Amino acid sequence: MRLALLFAVASLPLFAQDTLLLVSQKAASTVGFYTWEGQLLDTVQVGKHPHEMVLSRDGRYAYTTDNGTMAIEVAGEGGNTVSIIDLKERKRIAQVSLGKYHRPHGIDVNPVTGDLLISSENPDQLIVVDVNRKRVVRTFDTKGRTSHIVTSDADGEWAYVSNARSSNVAAIHLKTGETILIPAGDRPEGSVLSSDGKTLYVSNRDSNEITAIDTAKKKMAFRIETCREPARIGLSSDDETLIYSCISDQQVGFADVASRKQVALVDLEGSPVSLTTSPDGKHAFAGAQNQDTVYVISIAERRIARKFKTTPGAGPDPIRPVRRW
Repeated sequence: MRLALLFAVASLPLFAQDTLLLVSQKAASTVGFYTWEGQLLDTVQVGKHPHEMVLSRDGRYAYTTDNGTMAIEVAGEGGNTVSIIDLKERKRIAQVSLGKYHRPHGIDVNPVTGDLLISSENPDQLIVVDVNRKRVVRTFDTKGRTSHIVTSDADGEWAYVSNARSSNVAAIHLKTGETILIPAGDRPEGSVLSSDGKTLYVSNRDSNEITAIDTAKKKMAFRIETCREPARIGLSSDDETLIYSCISDQQVGFADVASRKQVALVDLEGSPVSLTTSPDGKHAFAGAQNQDTVYVISIAERRIARKFKTTPGAGPDPIRPVRRW
């Protein structure tokens, strides 16, 4: 028994002893605190059907978009709140009202101001929330349909919003409000920015491809063909490999940036929607909602490092490593 325990600890990433995995449980409308081995430690109630989740700049808080529906295909007004979770106390400390803006989906933190950048689907807007005052301070028209994932640049100057039903990405200047629509593939969803900020990679779910956007020119630079239904996307620490979830093929795909080709696939036992990466870029995390399963994937080895079950009916979506306070 002792040898087995030592082996299990040794097989974990070095920082795993100091971190937990925070799992947004979309179906259960909760956020779960899990160990890397899959032990559930705590559960926090948030708004109905949270979609995306992001951490504050200091890692003390998590924010969830309380969309109110399970998927963009589901009709309805949806919710209009963002939940704030204190990760040290493991409890929800506030719920920010978005007022008339419903079905919040994507979320990112402005790295300069700490403001939240949130997309809403009803109506299609980019919403700026001051987390200190817990209120909406500005909104922008995304000029598209079904605004989805939001990615901020490192300077907090531009925000990129994928408009899923209009096949484009809105580049929005956060000071002037200037909006540039950049053509993408069919149903653009996930996005990730290169470390130098020069390229935004967007996963296009219905055209089975990744589009690379030149952020200086605000134009598409190239495409990479992928497995079916790439939904979310991450990038390795060296910026050389893209990692993405493919819903229909029940796989996680790997693409080489230099050759612009898909180079590897990892088979899962369910359909992954979410795909996030660890801060060091060495691990990817995928959630198979219908199977209540979390996968931890080694990016360098291109294999499943471990997997575990969430509570039944949780519907795991984004997963984030967080500090064990």
